[in-house]
Amino acid sequence: MSGEVSFDCVLAAWSAHEREVLDFLAHRIGERATAEDLLQEVFLKAMRQGKGFCELDNPRAWLFQVARNAMTDHFRRSRPHTALPETLPAAAPEERAPVDELDVCVARNLVYLTEADRAVIEACDLQSLTVSAFAEREGLSLAAAKSRLLRARERLRASLVRHCQVRFDSGTVCCHKPPPEGSH
Repeated sequence: MSGEVSFDCVLAAWSAHEREVLDFLAHRIGERATAEDLLQEVFLKAMRQGKGFCELDNPRAWLFQVARNAMTDHFRRSRPHTALPETLPAAAPEERAPVDELDVCVARNLVYLTEADRAVIEACDLQSLTVSAFAEREGLSLAAAKSRLLRARERLRASLVRHCQVRFDSGTVCCHKPPPEGSH
């Protein structure tokens, strides 16, 4: 009997709460037969829990939660569905804000920066490394790392303006033209 699981606790909780759970389901669904079907699902789930069910602090609450979930699943399954036509029109491509479109330009303009500028931009701006972590990794003071990042961003901005024709409206990117693929 060492490998067997005792279902006494499941049966005891079931005996104590079966009627209450059934009434709960029947009241909300309005069909006794459907409520009884869902009640059987709840019982099977309790039995599948085995020893885990016996370790629950509040088996009644667990039974009601499983009953609510079973009822929700039942209502989802019984909702009317409209069949989709065989051919659907292609979805319009999602419009991205001009600043979000800069990802291509940024990637292509990193090559114009020095290795030190590229390293700080990639670490802090593209890989989300904190400036203090970058400073520690590179053996710099925090002030030096912040200064290096600021200067690298300024040079990247100048490169974006030059090579991607980035324009700003009140400090925000309004438009740009990415360089052709393969151009440096």
